[in-house]
Amino acid sequence: MTEEQSAKPARVVVADDQTVVREGIVMLLGLLPGIEVVGAAGDGEEAVRLVAELAPDVVLMDLRMPRCDGVEATRRIRAEHPGTQVVVLTTFGDDESLFPALRAGARGYLTKDAGGDEIVRAVRSVLSGEAGLSPSVQRRLLERLTEPEREPVAASRPPDGLTARETEVLVLIAEGLTNQEIARRLHVSTATVKTHINNLFAKTGLKDRARAVGYAYATGLVRPPSR
Repeated sequence: MTEEQSAKPARVVVADDQTVVREGIVMLLGLLPGIEVVGAAGDGEEAVRLVAELAPDVVLMDLRMPRCDGVEATRRIRAEHPGTQVVVLTTFGDDESLFPALRAGARGYLTKDAGGDEIVRAVRSVLSGEAGLSPSVQRRLLERLTEPEREPVAASRPPDGLTARETEVLVLIAEGLTNQEIARRLHVSTATVKTHINNLFAKTGLKDRARAVGYAYATGLVRPPSR
């Protein structure tokens, strides 16, 4: 963080679909030094809109939200408003939530049992160009990096009766692509992509993109990220 940044409070938007939780986080942040809450959103769509309107320094982003989940909102914010950093603040510390969020562009990841000091450190870290990760998340990243890579499922035998194109769409979702980006990659319409997604969700029993990413890892269609 530069001297100018440290001299003024970090302007923060809070995104969480649960009103009581959202208001509690806003109240907590109001007591923390160096943080000014400038907006609060009830879902990812509203978070993206508030970022466009308010240009905050940081968004504290929940992951499981209606209309537009936290991973998709993070991806859009980082693509459209690169001056705003994202710190995930979620109940979920599992791999299915962690890795998609980081791949979408989140620079920090905390679970909701984090204390005020930890939140302040994460905000300051991401504004300084560093990662704002809780110790447990850092340990999980190190563990994942030392795990052996899983072999992908043979392309001729996609799981749960998925077609080759549905499997291809699933892999692209796991790679972090939006529907529009998938459509461009496959040279089809976004409506066609949505149809494939609806079909693969019906066949696999998946409910959202975050679970689809976890499913792709679990079935070996994609390998976990490694550096």
